[in-house]
Amino acid sequence: MELLEKRIRNDGTVKDGGILKVDAFLNHQLDIALFEEMGREFARRFAGEGVNKILTIETSGIAIAALTSKYFDYCPVVFGKKTVSLNLDDEIYFSDVYSYTKQQSYKIMVSKKYLCPEDRILIIDDFLANGKAVESLEAIIKQAGATLVGVGIAIEKGFQGGGDALREQGVHLESLAIVDSMTAENGISFRSQGENLHE
Repeated sequence: MELLEKRIRNDGTVKDGGILKVDAFLNHQLDIALFEEMGREFARRFAGEGVNKILTIETSGIAIAALTSKYFDYCPVVFGKKTVSLNLDDEIYFSDVYSYTKQQSYKIMVSKKYLCPEDRILIIDDFLANGKAVESLEAIIKQAGATLVGVGIAIEKGFQGGGDALREQGVHLESLAIVDSMTAENGISFRSQGENLHE
């Protein structure tokens, strides 16, 4: 998605440890107009899949998922919680996930009453690196007996291999921008859109 790639080039910063800092528009300050266009593009790429629910993880995926919902008849958005709270139901699906950015493992929890076997679920998230967050959400979908119809990612770090592994497993994965390489010295290079299209 050219619009997103341009924004990453203009406002993104490459940090040590393979970190792409995009908090100016994606995961701290939010560019809602950009999110609208991202949602529209996800709807185009997953048209005809019968999506009736969107699943994401708190926190950064929620806003993108909410804007994307508009283009799927305002279907419900469910997000996996990372911390136990008093208002979380006793009956939950859960899965473990390792965060590359935070360098720690944690549990993802979703109330059983918000996912059911009839659901056709689209996973939406802001970043994909090693694919562990997607695998965790996929495990929860399987626990619910629901159907995963696809995964929509804003920015994929193609050089970390998680996306390619998911595609090899047959997952319909669509990333709006795939970073093939990035350094503070040489900048950011993207995989061509033609290589990102689901076949």
